[in-house]
Amino acid sequence: MSLAVCTVSHSPLMARNEPAPGVRDRVEAAFAEARAFIGDFAPDVVVVLAPDHYNGFLYDMMPPFCIGTEARSVGDYGYEEGPLRVDRDLAQFLASAALAAGIDVAVSERMHVDHGFTQPLTLLFGGIAAVPTVPVFINSVAEPLGPVSRARLLGAALGRAAAGLDKRVLFLGSGGLSHDPPVPALAGATPEVAERLISGRNPTREQRAERETRVTAAAREFAAGTLPLQPLNPEWDRALLDVLASGELEELDSWSNESFVTQAGHSSHEVRTSIAAYAALAAAGPYVVTQSFYEPIPEWIAGFAITTARPA
Repeated sequence: MSLAVCTVSHSPLMARNEPAPGVRDRVEAAFAEARAFIGDFAPDVVVVLAPDHYNGFLYDMMPPFCIGTEARSVGDYGYEEGPLRVDRDLAQFLASAALAAGIDVAVSERMHVDHGFTQPLTLLFGGIAAVPTVPVFINSVAEPLGPVSRARLLGAALGRAAAGLDKRVLFLGSGGLSHDPPVPALAGATPEVAERLISGRNPTREQRAERETRVTAAAREFAAGTLPLQPLNPEWDRALLDVLASGELEELDSWSNESFVTQAGHSSHEVRTSIAAYAALAAAGPYVVTQSFYEPIPEWIAGFAITTARPA
C-alpha cells in the first residue's frame, strides 16, 4: 500500500490568456516540481477527483458524486477528445467501498468529462490516456450542494479502500481556489439557458466555440478591471491551503456553503476536490505536504495552487 496526493488548480484560460510577466514561468516550474514528485512516486493508478462545468453532468440528472467505470473527454478548450484509460475493476471496487461507508455515489458506465479532468492529466502526465485512472466527479457548481463535510467523508472512504490495496495510488484533486467565473445558474435562467443546463450535453462545435470565446473575453475584461466579477481572495485561499497542510480537515466542516460563495466566489466550491484528496491520504495516517505553490492569476480567473503530499 502506498498513497500520495497532488492537487492542482485548473483553468481553461491557461492556453488562451497571457498572465503578468513571470507568472507563467513560475507556474510551469511548479508543475515541473509536481511532475518530479509524481515520477518518484510512480503511481500504478491515479484517482482523479474533479468537477464538471455543465459539459458531462447536467440537470437532467445531477448527482453529488459519481465514479466512472468508463469515461470519455468531450474535448473542450482544445484538450484531447476521446476515452480515458479507466481501471474498471478498481472503479467498481471504490464505488462499492464508498457505498458501504454510507456515501451515496452514483456509478457511470459512460461518463463524459471536461477540462477539469483532462487538463491536469495532460499537464502532469502528457495525455488523457497516459496512465490508468479512476475518474471521480464531485459536483462543485450545480446548486443545491451538500455540505463540504460530505466531500471529506467521500475522500476518507476512498482512501481507506485504497490503503488496503497492493498498489501505489495517487489521489489527484483538480479545482479551485477562489474564483467566480461567468458560469450560468439554473435559478433565474432564461428558458434557453435553462434548457442548455438541463439537456445540453452535446453542443455543436460552433456552440462550444462561441461559449469558450465568451469566457476567454470575460477573463481579459476581468484582468483589466472592466468586468465586475467577484475578485480573487488570496487570504481565503491561503487559509484553505493551511488547513489542508495541517491535517485538521474536520475544521472545514464548519465552513458553510454560503461562506464559500461570499468570500471566494461560487466556483470556490471546487476545493471540495482537494479536500477529498487530502482526506483520502489522511485515512492512511499522518501526512506531510512536500510542495505548496500559490499565486492569484486574474487573467485565468483563478486563485492558482499546486500541492503535493505523502505519508509522514
